[in-house]
Amino acid sequence: MFDSREKVALFIDGANLYATSKSLGFDIDYRKLLSVFQNRAYLLRAYYYTSLIEDLEFSSIRPLIDWLDYNGYTVVTKPAKEFTDALGRRKIKGSMDIELAVDAMHLCHVVDHYVLFSGDGNFTTLVEALQRKGRKVTVVSTLSTQPPMIADELRRKADHFIDLTSLRSEIDRHPQGMARSVKPTDESVNS
Repeated sequence: MFDSREKVALFIDGANLYATSKSLGFDIDYRKLLSVFQNRAYLLRAYYYTSLIEDLEFSSIRPLIDWLDYNGYTVVTKPAKEFTDALGRRKIKGSMDIELAVDAMHLCHVVDHYVLFSGDGNFTTLVEALQRKGRKVTVVSTLSTQPPMIADELRRKADHFIDLTSLRSEIDRHPQGMARSVKPTDESVNS
């Protein structure tokens, strides 16, 4: 699927990948994720897209964003928009689809193979546009949930599909069967 001579770029729809990994019951280790693709091809860039709610004093995603920014990812953020719907409910909107698509098209002259971490059917048109430019597109999502986290038209349009479950053993932050390290207490050291 990957040629070691290909220049590869990862495009991660943060909210979509988070929802997918949570539905599969695991947390992604982003250091491992980067390593997996660095070992399979020439990884040119890894982009992570997410919106942030500005009015919160502390955002639970901020530590991840900061870590990614210092550890090999290009992080693209924008403020989420807050609005009230017709029924008076508070809603948050923070799609990063346009930013991801523009960046992907902008790099079309240097990237050979795109890896899109999203199941959002809105990206089908982007996949088609990249393919018209002679680029390969792999989509990473899952069919293992009910309903599947990937839009059927996106999966069909992609050159390759990787089910996130097949990467789990390589990218899970807490792999099954692996004992988590426990710091000994003073009592256990002196026993």
